[in-house]
Amino acid sequence: MSVADWIAVDWGTTHVRAWAMGPGNSVLAADSSTKGMGTLKPEEFEPALVELAASWLPKDRTIDVLACGMVGARQGWVEAEYLPVPTPPLVPARFRQADAANVHLAVSIIPGLKQSAPPDVMRGEETQIAGFLSQTEGFEGVLVMPGTHTKWVRVAEGRVLGFNSFMSGELFALFEQHSVLRHSLAADDLSSDVFQETVGAVLADPGLAVSGLFRLRAEDLLEGQDASVSRAKLSAYLIGSEIAAARSFWQDERCALIGSPALTDLYSRALETCGCAHETHSADTLTLQGLCAAKALLEEDKR
Repeated sequence: MSVADWIAVDWGTTHVRAWAMGPGNSVLAADSSTKGMGTLKPEEFEPALVELAASWLPKDRTIDVLACGMVGARQGWVEAEYLPVPTPPLVPARFRQADAANVHLAVSIIPGLKQSAPPDVMRGEETQIAGFLSQTEGFEGVLVMPGTHTKWVRVAEGRVLGFNSFMSGELFALFEQHSVLRHSLAADDLSSDVFQETVGAVLADPGLAVSGLFRLRAEDLLEGQDASVSRAKLSAYLIGSEIAAARSFWQDERCALIGSPALTDLYSRALETCGCAHETHSADTLTLQGLCAAKALLEEDKR
């Protein structure tokens, strides 16, 4: 393969993905590894990058590397301090340069965003937001970004105005793996009909999100409730209560979902239940588009 024009990197806690970018932001190659931020010391990031992208690197010139995600966390390669909202999702002047022993690497790390009232932070999602805005000019409304910590983000005039994070994904994992409910949940499947029905019940009575939890175990012990039904109800309790709490974000607003297919499908069903019209986008696709937008901004600054 020819060497890359530049390299795009999405560095998460558990995994890192990289793309060799060619003319017109074409993807020449892509690769990934399990050397996420959580497994590395600061001095180990450069070797991990070189190992992943060795065949893409030039020997006679400097290559730009644009990286987003946990690589810029306090425990990452170098800390890229959060930008306060309201702000455009990408501000090239605030990209953090990472020192590299390889003189041919020019590594820029995109900072996350922070909010002081109420306190909140995001890291990585800002690049997806930039990718979305690069494809959806003039969007004003709310972005719903499901994940371990789901973000509800207000956007207008190309800027992030504010956001709110919900730990629904992490709570689901804790219940699934470490609570008494783990004995009553299916490994993968959930009943979609039961999910939407339960979301509707939670929207009508948000207290069900707490009062219904142990009932899942009791329904299994006393009635032999199918594990896929229990899983659907648990997911609906958490997502339904989140949507109820985020009503001020989505009500009477234009909404877009950004995430993985599995999660956006669940949130789409939940939003349909409350009558919220929305569009859906792939987080993976928008991450790369956001990194391309970051590269374009850097080139503008150079000119």
